[in-house]
Amino acid sequence: MAQQQVFYQSPIGWISVIGTANGIQSVKRVEVAEKSDANAPDLLLQCVTQLEEYFERKRTVFDLKIDWKNATPFNQSVWNTLLEIPYGHTCSYSDIANKINNPAAVRAVGLANRNNPIAIIVPCHRVIGKNGDLTGYFYGVDIKRQLLELENPMSFAQQGSLF
Repeated sequence: MAQQQVFYQSPIGWISVIGTANGIQSVKRVEVAEKSDANAPDLLLQCVTQLEEYFERKRTVFDLKIDWKNATPFNQSVWNTLLEIPYGHTCSYSDIANKINNPAAVRAVGLANRNNPIAIIVPCHRVIGKNGDLTGYFYGVDIKRQLLELENPMSFAQQGSLF
């Protein structure tokens, strides 16, 4: 089954959604949108609809089939754990390492997080440094903050300057 692609103009820029009828394989930010595949599977269109609802604060949980066909078992374990982080909450890389029963794998968890092919839906942006710092996000810390602020404005809203 051939991959197909659609694009969505989100508040953080263009998002490319790639997949087949078997599942979503990639959701990533891109600089330029190309032409969407005319006969894209319904699943890709559902993904765009759910992303729109997410950015409108109408959706807190995604309900989509995911296809990690070429991912390592370790990466899949990390990404499945990311799916358990509730909307509006965060955890640390060491929390994820402990959850997958591999507390020494903090750096490997960070690398798996960085290599997550399905941004936003598999919420790698919800993983922060143990000390609370917004560290390492492949689209930049500003976008990470934007997503966290969208989900939890009381905790992540940036304070304006007093002077």
